[in-house]
Parts: sequence; structure tokens; C-alpha cells
Amino acid sequence: MAVVLPALLLLTAVPAAPAAASPARPSPTASADPAEPPDQGGGQQPEDPGADPSAPPADPSADPSAPPADPSADPSAPPGEGEGGGDGGGGNESPIAEGPNADDFANIRQAPRVRQVRNARGASRGTFSSRCGTNQEEHHNPDNFIVAPGVQNGAHHIHDYVGNESADAFSTDESLAASGTTCTNGDLSTYYWPVMRDRNGQDDSEAAQQSAADGNVGSIVLPSRANIQFRGNPRSKVTAMPRFLRVIMGDAKAGTNGLANARAFWTCSGFTDRGFTDKYPLCPRNSQVMRVLDFPSCWDGQNTDSANHRTHIVFPQANGACPQGTQAVPQLRLTLSYNLPNRAQAFAVDSFPEQGHDPVTDHADFVNVMPERLMQRAVRCINGGRRC
Repeated sequence: MAVVLPALLLLTAVPAAPAAASPARPSPTASADPAEPPDQGGGQQPEDPGADPSAPPADPSADPSAPPADPSADPSAPPGEGEGGGDGGGGNESPIAEGPNADDFANIRQAPRVRQVRNARGASRGTFSSRCGTNQEEHHNPDNFIVAPGVQNGAHHIHDYVGNESADAFSTDESLAASGTTCTNGDLSTYYWPVMRDRNGQDDSEAAQQSAADGNVGSIVLPSRANIQFRGNPRSKVTAMPRFLRVIMGDAKAGTNGLANARAFWTCSGFTDRGFTDKYPLCPRNSQVMRVLDFPSCWDGQNTDSANHRTHIVFPQANGACPQGTQAVPQLRLTLSYNLPNRAQAFAVDSFPEQGHDPVTDHADFVNVMPERLMQRAVRCINGGRRC
């Protein structure tokens, strides 16, 4: 079934039936990374896992079942990402839900396909990449200073961090600006996401005891590649992000909040014309599990944050244009690749205790701490149609 995705974000195609273990969960949709041409033969051969996704995303205008592009368009959408806001951080009072379940996994060849969107004449077609490594420094903590500032273990799951070397529960604009970075271009931004684990491995980290208490077990698996790319808008040029802009994507509590903000896309290298939001992919030999995380990119022009961490920067509309009163800024896409076992229940993303490692809870966070000159360079590359 061909499915159309939104410009500059990953919405989803109608997937297989949701997991039987979660009958109350709304029927989710699978998103896809339109980084490769469509599969013409019922499944592509695995590509080089290091391939750089660069093709523009697709347009969902032909898919009336697609969820709203922006939670502000859906009065029933829960506020915030769920981290910290749902439990306030601190002590864990939530029961640990079992998971992931066997039916949270599916063969990548069973995933819905997507097709790509065409850029309009005024599109900004370039890209800008920030090379920040894969967290070989093992900068980990269970904090989230965007939604639970000053609260240690506010996330109740471990995050991988790249870029800014100081990010933790107590980070401020001033501390971030004074830090070092793992990025090669002087980008001081912080990029973070929940870790992946091999469920059969052993956690030897300092946080192992707390992680186990929160239901996150197994050895942490670092990505083999973390591609950080800023992209344009298919309907307009982009303007510079303000420094210290805070942006979140996904919903860490989508398993209970519902799917209005569930946007992460699970796929495999060599098969990125298809994928899931509600399933972990089982990849063939020589193919890697990939997480593609697209961030909102229509800024209100004034605020670097908002009460629910969403309304100051929203996703484009179905046709790729930014809603009235907002302007397009460079859209961040994180593409994370992993070497993981090809077995159901053998791996999972870290989650809140009550979320049971549901794949719909995948999410990521970003704070822009680029020096203004570097941000202006990114804007020129994107608007000029170059790859930098």
C-alpha cells in the first residue's frame, strides 16, 4: 500500500494490527524515512548501513487517516512529551509493565511503504550536517532538563547524549554555552535520545541499579552511526533558529497518552522506503536497525520554549507549509543505526516503567547552542540547495 508522508516530518502509513497485549491503545500509524528510492521488487537488498538519508520527505495530503501534524490542531492531544510532566520526576511510583512483547516486533518486509513528496518552486532543498560522534564518551544519565529541570532521574530511563558535554538535570543556557562539545564544527548543541539495549546483555554502568528499578535491563548498545542533519522546507526558505531553542519530538508516554505525538520511525538499512511506528523491525543479515527521528520545524518567531514544550515550534501542515503565524527553520532529523539481534524481544528502547518499552514511545530532544555564525552558515547551505 503506498502511503504519503508530510513534508519535513515523518507521519505514518497504516500498519499491521496493533499489539494484542495493548488492546486499549489507539491504532497507530507507521512512519518512514524517505531516504531511498521505493523498493521495486518486494524488498531491497540490504545497503551499506552507513548510507546517508538525504531525499525529501513525502506529503500526506492523500492520506486522510494520517494523524494531525501538530498537537495544537488536536484538542485531545496530551500536553508535553510525558517525561517529567507525567510523574514529576524523582521517585518511581509507577508499576513496571512487562515488555516488549513478541507482537511488538515484525519483519521489515511486512512494513508499510511510503512515497516521496515533490518540492515546490520555493523549496529550500539543501542540508547541513553536524558530526558529533556516537557517544563513545558514554555521556549517559536518566535526566531531562527540558521537561524536568533540576530533577535527577526525571526521565526514569537512560539517554545517550552527543554534542554538548555538560548536559544533565541542572543544565542552563549559561552552562551549555560554557561547555565543550563532541561536534567537529564547534556546534555546542545537545542532542539526546533514550538508549537501545540488548536485553540479554549485562548492564555494567554506574546507573545499573536505578535502571533495573525502573525496568530498563540489558546492556546499552551505542549507535554504530548517528547522522545529525538539518533539512529545508518543501514550500519555503528557512530562517535561523534562535540560540537556546528547545525542541522535542515524539512522546515518551505514547503507550498511555495515545498516538497524537508518536512520530518516531523504525526501519532497517536497505529498506528505508518502509517502516513502522508501532513495531520494532526485524532486519535481515547485514542490515541494521534504524531509528529516524524528525523534529518540528515551524517556529512562532518569539519563544525558545513553551509550557508544554510544543506550541512554540510545531510541525508543518499536510502540504509542507508552516501554519499561519509561524516560520520555517532548519528541520532536524536524527538517523541512528544499530547492530542488534534479529530476534523478537531481544532488544528494546529504554522507557518509563509503565510504558513497557513500547516502540511508540521513542522520542528525542534538542537544544540549539550553535554559535550564530554556524547557524547562519547552515541556513545559507539549506536555502542555497547545497549539502554541507
